[in-house]
Amino acid sequence: MSLTVKSISVIYNPINQNNTFTSGDFISGQVILDVAKDTKMQSLSVKIKGKAEVCWSERHGKTTVVYSDKEKYYSVETFFVREENTHGNDHETLKDPSGQPYSSVVAAGRHVYPFTFQLPLQHFPPTFKGSVGKIVYTLETKLSRSMRISSKAKAEFHYVPSPVVSNPELMAPQYGTKDKQMKLFTSGSVSMNINTEKMGYCLGEGLKVLAEVQNNSSRAIKPKYCLYEKHSFFARGKRKLHTHDLFKEEGEPIEQNSRKTVTKVLPIPPSLTISILNCRILKVEYRLRVYLDVPYASDPEIKFPIVILPLQSLSAASSATNSDFQIRNYPAGGNAYPNPPSMPPSAPPLNAVGQSGQFAAPGHYRPPLSQFPAPGYPGPPLSQFPAPGYPGPPGQFAPSNYVGLPAQFGPSVSHQSDSAPPPYLEYQLYPQLPEHPEKS
Repeated sequence: MSLTVKSISVIYNPINQNNTFTSGDFISGQVILDVAKDTKMQSLSVKIKGKAEVCWSERHGKTTVVYSDKEKYYSVETFFVREENTHGNDHETLKDPSGQPYSSVVAAGRHVYPFTFQLPLQHFPPTFKGSVGKIVYTLETKLSRSMRISSKAKAEFHYVPSPVVSNPELMAPQYGTKDKQMKLFTSGSVSMNINTEKMGYCLGEGLKVLAEVQNNSSRAIKPKYCLYEKHSFFARGKRKLHTHDLFKEEGEPIEQNSRKTVTKVLPIPPSLTISILNCRILKVEYRLRVYLDVPYASDPEIKFPIVILPLQSLSAASSATNSDFQIRNYPAGGNAYPNPPSMPPSAPPLNAVGQSGQFAAPGHYRPPLSQFPAPGYPGPPLSQFPAPGYPGPPGQFAPSNYVGLPAQFGPSVSHQSDSAPPPYLEYQLYPQLPEHPEKS
């Protein structure tokens, strides 16, 4: 940071106690610029973007190979100040409260530039950070001056997709059967029939397991339960896998030559990352392993895929308009309009540089577009979304300040080698789970 620019930062206002955002939410904040003297700006912008990336290295003999890949979900930038000859016309330029362009020259002191974005209603993967990969959503600001190094700052925000509307596969029961003939130090046989009520569970919900065990062996056996997570990372046709046991529990012993039905409810920790199945380069999956602890013999086991879903009530996003992406710049006090959106107003700043006059007040819309569905329509079921690149279900009314996601910022698709599983449909949030090779 130069002596002229004392500091620059971007902050946002939380909208709930968990400090999370979901599809359709408004995220408002301020770019705060503190300068030591009169300063001429070439441009000042704020950008919102989301992306996933993976990177790891492997040794092959004497050679180190780096595997990396990225997937961009969106990147939209808007300017408070810009010179027309340095940027194209594909970016929004905000105006001051009087409807005039922001001044490119600011006096010494602290200046606050408020802004508001509305997140698209598409289902993007949630915020995640793993060993060799991550999914991040950020707000970034950049100040450019002639013949000077640009000053930048960013802030990450936590994104969680909205709950799945309905998916019969997630609500269907799961069944598994296993028989095993004992050898060597244990004679006889054991068998078990295991079923769960469903595949999809919300954070904090109880996972109910019903086990019917027939012990025809010469020893007492114990049913045991293990929930573990699988993190898979993909790049250049390679897959890197990390597994981790979350918890283990065991039931009461079942004596030899007896039959018993056991019901076990396993609590799903509320701190888990929800399942990530709609990202091309990384996956977060969960498995329930039910097995019988047989002394002096290998343990028969059954595995079930478990999908961890978002909580049912994350925010007031359901009341948002079905737009693809919106940018608004409201006045700092939040009282200029009679019907502001459902979000916390910005705190009154010092030397606030105000609201864009080119954007209409909340509730002001263009005429309805007949090909779009009625207002409030939640969009088609996830399984009906077409191939990646589809921009998501638009609403009937397009706000006058509508800024659509450029096509190049949609989920990308790339060809993968046969060693990597095929990509999921980006908008089918929880599709059929493929079976990957397990690691003990």
